[in-house]
Amino acid sequence: MAVFRSGLLVLTTPLASLAPRLASILTSAARLVNHTLYVHLQPGMSLEGPAQPQSSPVQATFEVLDFITHLYAGADVHRHLDVRILLTNIRTKSTFLPPLPTSVQNLAHPPEVVLTDFQTLDGSQYNPVKQQLERYATSCYSCCPRLASVLLYPDYGIGEVPVEPLDVPLPSTIRPASPVARSPKQPVRGYYRGAVGGTFDRLHNAHKVLLSVACILAQEQLVVGVADKDLLKSKLLPELLQPYTERVEHLSEFLVDIKPSLTFDVIPLLDPYGPAGSDPSLEFLVVSEETYRGGMAVNRFRLENDLEELALYQIQLLKDLRHTENEEDKVSSSSFRQRMLGNLLRPPYERPELPTCLYVIGLTGISGSGKSSIAQRLKGLGAFVIDSDHLGHRAYAPGGPAYQPVVEAFGTDILHKDGIINRKVLGSRVFGNKKQLKILTDIMWPIIAKLAREEMDRAVTEGKRVCVIDAAVLLEAGWQNLVHEVWTVVIPETEAVRRIVERDGLSEAAAQSRLQSQMSGQQLVEQSHVVLSTLWEPHITQRQVEKAWALLQKRIPKTHQALD
Repeated sequence: MAVFRSGLLVLTTPLASLAPRLASILTSAARLVNHTLYVHLQPGMSLEGPAQPQSSPVQATFEVLDFITHLYAGADVHRHLDVRILLTNIRTKSTFLPPLPTSVQNLAHPPEVVLTDFQTLDGSQYNPVKQQLERYATSCYSCCPRLASVLLYPDYGIGEVPVEPLDVPLPSTIRPASPVARSPKQPVRGYYRGAVGGTFDRLHNAHKVLLSVACILAQEQLVVGVADKDLLKSKLLPELLQPYTERVEHLSEFLVDIKPSLTFDVIPLLDPYGPAGSDPSLEFLVVSEETYRGGMAVNRFRLENDLEELALYQIQLLKDLRHTENEEDKVSSSSFRQRMLGNLLRPPYERPELPTCLYVIGLTGISGSGKSSIAQRLKGLGAFVIDSDHLGHRAYAPGGPAYQPVVEAFGTDILHKDGIINRKVLGSRVFGNKKQLKILTDIMWPIIAKLAREEMDRAVTEGKRVCVIDAAVLLEAGWQNLVHEVWTVVIPETEAVRRIVERDGLSEAAAQSRLQSQMSGQQLVEQSHVVLSTLWEPHITQRQVEKAWALLQKRIPKTHQALD
């Protein structure tokens, strides 16, 4: 069976009859398409007549909005598939609608195959219908020159279309903020301009529902606020958020694909109100169940500033049926970021100068991150662990390689009576003094690196194939040239402060000062291959470490497994 990178699914069955079969249709499509699946709704269209079928307007009703939500929710099972429901022919009840476009709509990923749920009279994959399907697809959208076509019924087991539409309506997912009950067949009102906002990290199907409803409601312009800067600080694992420019790029491509007739104004959202709180030309705001109270606050803010309230459309959250115990039960970017923990984020370094039978991990993280506990977990799985702090103690000890150079640089007044270096006195001498700190690190870092290499040789002698260098200053010291991969442990700064205060007896101000003197978690992650977090219960941390270790075993070159 051929598999295509991009496809167009033309759905012709009435929505009420289509909904029960949607899961099997998507499963069949997912076997044929492995990247982008566009969906075009044209209920009631026949592909068996003599004339070429034309795209016709589909009235935007609450049933249509519910079906779009239902489709995106069903598509979440196929996470490899980027599903995009095309909205050009879905029209709201409005007096100012432009006519349907007569030109072919360009798509970011031109379909290589067109699929349909249309059922032929004799249930066969016969050519005239497939030819009509191909002509229809190419009359509406830019497709690849050698467009293939597939009738999903009967060859892909999607089930026969019921003769009578089912009377069971889809669950209601769109709630306009109105006390008046609405029926599925009730037309949706159109507006000139509206707004929607979010973080839109790793654009997922719940985002797509929110954006699709906003695109259907808007007829001229949609303002899309994308959270940035201060609004990101409270997010879970903010270090793993896509950069603002990357989020906007993915978002913009999706929006232009699904409704190119709209003007999109994608802007950074820097405060909770954004343009929705101050733009007098906006008429509606699409929110989720979680952000509905924020939408109400926007309207209060508008009234305080003599602006009309916005019509609020509330979207129910999509349930995530595969969430684990420490994840949210909704489809969310937070869960996606959690699932990245332990995964390889970028290709490892090639280090031909390191021992060929040893694979070296550099483990780092901000103070209080739980880095040392991760090191011990890795040791329990079979890694040889080098503690850079212990190497520092060895280097400082009388007779150690750093003892004499440090005493010569900082004087004998840093010594205890017994001649041992008083690290507290030395620390107070260099803390906050960049010049003095550089003198110390210029002495210490090369010496610790040399000791670490000696420890690596010992790891090889002991028959170990994975070595972990536990070092808070791994990147500042430039020790990444000693490792194949950098692994970083992250936690929120507030949690790090709490742990430092509890562990070291420092004040909160002193703990914050310590953190500010280090590279931030974000800076560390930007240079990391694997990210872990000790934010949750110990057994969840252990599960993360075991996942990271198992994935590591799969990618370690065979040369590093020679001693197994």
